[in-house]
Amino acid sequence: MATSTTNKAADLTGYRPGDNIKNWNPEDENFWESTGKKVANRNLWISIPSLLCGFAVWLYWGIITVQMLNLGFDFAKADLFSLMAIAGLTGATLRIPSSFFIRLCGGRYTIFFTTALLMIPALGTGLALQDTNTPLLVFQLLALLSGIGGGNFAASMSNINFFFPKKSQGLALGLNAGLGNFGVTTMQILVPLVMTFALFGAMGGDSMVLQSTSGTLIGKIAAGTETYIQNAGFVWLLLLIPLAFAGWFGMNNINTSEVTPAQPGALTAFGIMAGMLAIGFVTAVLGLWLILPEAANGSGFGVPKEIVLLLIMVATLFLLKLIPGQVKTSLDRQFKIFSNKHTWVMSVIYTMTFGSFIGFAAAFPLSIKVIFGYQHVVVDGVMTHNIVNDNGPSALMFAWMGPFIGALIRPLGGWISDKWGGALVTQICSIAMVLGALSAAYYMREAYSSAAPEEFFVPFFISFMVLFASSGIGNGSTFRTIAMVFSKEQAGPVLGWTSAVAAYGAFYIPQVIGEQINAATPEVALVGFAAFYAVCVVVNWFYYLRKSGEFYNP
Repeated sequence: MATSTTNKAADLTGYRPGDNIKNWNPEDENFWESTGKKVANRNLWISIPSLLCGFAVWLYWGIITVQMLNLGFDFAKADLFSLMAIAGLTGATLRIPSSFFIRLCGGRYTIFFTTALLMIPALGTGLALQDTNTPLLVFQLLALLSGIGGGNFAASMSNINFFFPKKSQGLALGLNAGLGNFGVTTMQILVPLVMTFALFGAMGGDSMVLQSTSGTLIGKIAAGTETYIQNAGFVWLLLLIPLAFAGWFGMNNINTSEVTPAQPGALTAFGIMAGMLAIGFVTAVLGLWLILPEAANGSGFGVPKEIVLLLIMVATLFLLKLIPGQVKTSLDRQFKIFSNKHTWVMSVIYTMTFGSFIGFAAAFPLSIKVIFGYQHVVVDGVMTHNIVNDNGPSALMFAWMGPFIGALIRPLGGWISDKWGGALVTQICSIAMVLGALSAAYYMREAYSSAAPEEFFVPFFISFMVLFASSGIGNGSTFRTIAMVFSKEQAGPVLGWTSAVAAYGAFYIPQVIGEQINAATPEVALVGFAAFYAVCVVVNWFYYLRKSGEFYNP
């Protein structure tokens, strides 16, 4: 009875929307049922749509670039793939500092600030898309800024992890990530729709005329039709503005020793986050400069992307460690996760699941357009890939389905894992991904050498649905494993770190597929991914499914 009375008193002074919470113990059943569950769920249901918008802004280049091609923007296909890659690399890099925001700044301040920042790329993208003569560099800078949305995931997941007891973390994290992942599907449905009419009237700018067939969820749109591509950026302001207010007035900072022990003021917290994000931007820009060709505003040095990605991660962590004062003290404590071998094991496994989901979501629309939207025929003894295929499927009609399945099924992965064990579910998903990737590789090869590639679209599409579904379930199961393997203090930063490493899939997969398409061997990319998935099958078994291992089926 005494505990219940204490909780009721605390509810009046420390658990209202906007309050800093001094006492938080979700593992206490009485506390959880009387107070904790209500507060945790309120923070979760504000976090989810904020994360959804982050995913949407981060990955909307996958749809925008398809429409830019349909409108005749004067950019090479490789340059359009590079916009997705830039956003992907930046979003992944920004997850590294974002992994540590919650302990430093608190969940309420973090979600408000990172959600508000998304308004910058959303507004800028809308303005830039109003003119087909906008330079490539401007779009590259906007793709860089849209990476803020990718970084938000690490902070959001770390925050929600602290609110829920272990028994509920699989479902809670699955809901936050899974419904947050719906930002990809929401974007892929909403953006083609809002481009069909003057959503903002005269304030939204003039229309443009399609030069080739486009599409939406409900059907194809013929060449010559007016479209408002700028709405792809502007529409997110309608959601981001109210969500920023909801985060500020409805969420909480947890100020316990395990979460945010030394809560700074709001302005100080914003300054800390801005400085740490700036470090991520600097290392991402330098990495992109090393990777991109000179024609795409890069160095042209041709440094292997795998080496550059490693350098970016090391440089970002090193620069973060140089920050003095309370930030350094907190980071030193959180950096202890890197001495735990399971941090690295789970980074590999989560790269297989989430890295694949986010990478395929970024590359899928333009891959459909490039592989099936053109005929692949021999002209004057040379195989060409530039003759428009009038019978090809519309990328904008089908691209949303894969991310939709992957996001929809992610909470199910968390729920099943709470019952069956995360490692067992991950193992089943890993095997399915090996088979799905090999099947997709076969049909990509057949389509890219055919004058009628649409004949191979259905099996290609089904293969990718297997990949999206398996990676979606695996996303939930891997987070369940992390929650069980690591202590409460380490689980939050580990969730953030592993999501940062995995998010490089949003850069790596579009880049590799784009390179192999240019080499006329798109199937090679999928065979390589299948080989990586097979390695993950062995790694997951060795560490988490052997009964003699340190953990068994966590």
